[in-house]
Amino acid sequence: MFLKRLVGLGLALSLATPALGAPSPKAAPLSASPDAKELRARLKELTQKNPKKESDLLVFDLPVTYNKKVSKWINYFQTRGQTWFREWLERSTRYMPFIQKELKEAGLPTDLAYMVMIESGFSFQATSIASAVGPWQFIEPTGVRYGLTRSWWLDERRDLMKSTRAAIRYLKDLHKEFGSWYLVAASYNMGENGLRGRIKKYKTKDYWQLVRAGALPAETQEYVPKILAAMLISKAPNMYGFRDLERRDSYEYEIISVPGGTDLNDLADHIGVTRKALKDLNAELVLGYIPRQVEKHMIRLPRGAGTVVASYVQNQRDK
Repeated sequence: MFLKRLVGLGLALSLATPALGAPSPKAAPLSASPDAKELRARLKELTQKNPKKESDLLVFDLPVTYNKKVSKWINYFQTRGQTWFREWLERSTRYMPFIQKELKEAGLPTDLAYMVMIESGFSFQATSIASAVGPWQFIEPTGVRYGLTRSWWLDERRDLMKSTRAAIRYLKDLHKEFGSWYLVAASYNMGENGLRGRIKKYKTKDYWQLVRAGALPAETQEYVPKILAAMLISKAPNMYGFRDLERRDSYEYEIISVPGGTDLNDLADHIGVTRKALKDLNAELVLGYIPRQVEKHMIRLPRGAGTVVASYVQNQRDK
């Protein structure tokens, strides 16, 4: 199994990437790929260039395909999309460990976390033209179906922990039906009802066959290649020209109950953190405060701030 993963990486790193819009090489057959010794040498070189990089980041737990579509998106992320892809890579150092830990504990492939990179670039405020919201881009009906609350002051689709756990339940249901992680991603993008109809019409559960037949919407035909391109670059960014990436602080917090009327701006000023940092931790609070008519609500704080905030809340109550 590991050798197959090495071969997948070898294909990704050894094939030339064409210019955007130019003819792309066909994926090399497995038998034409470098041998195991050469691949191990390549991996050793990668880890020597960046000794802080964990070796298990170079292992894939999703199937790796390298073809013209994947090549096109690798090239795009290296060129026209380089500025914002670099930002995604840097944000990923903050959020990816948390998402992958949740996926691993749920028994799902940790590389599904790259869906979040493509869906939202790890932005909690991301909103699509179809009104999909948050890091996992849930539309409201699907969010409600998987337990995410939305009201005039609260939108749990923007909450990384809650939306990740909802996405895990959704991904498990999709895999139970479709049996392929590529089809899971396709159905996540276009909706399971639409994919069911295409599978029935074209009599195949092979994602790439559906693509070749033109059976899927244009966006869905590009969705899996985007995820694979993002995954390949993220595993070995130096090899794709993304060097000297800024590492962000890890996504860590503590939780405390606060009463209605609590304003995040006031709280941030009191504990000495930026207002944006506290709002990012509590992105589900659409207006940045908890309405007075709400008795209490759990919020996230930077680790170590719980005691200070508990004292602040008690003082506010005593006034």
